[in-house]
Amino acid sequence: MTDDGSPRSDPAKLRYFTIQAVRLAGVVMVLLGMLVLNGKLAWPAPVGYFLLLNGLFDALFVPTLLARRWKTPK
Repeated sequence: MTDDGSPRSDPAKLRYFTIQAVRLAGVVMVLLGMLVLNGKLAWPAPVGYFLLLNGLFDALFVPTLLARRWKTPK
């Protein structure tokens, strides 16, 4: 079997792309939350606060937690 360089053939690549996707999703949630709180989207304010706080957590802390969980043991 040959290695075609796809993320499915290397677990480290898959984990890297997963961490980046989680980080990007967090940034998108923060931006949506800011749009809601500024009145650009007609959603209730609690939804905006939830998106903002959840997005900050996802962008800042979840990638670190995933990296620790997937860390190779010594």
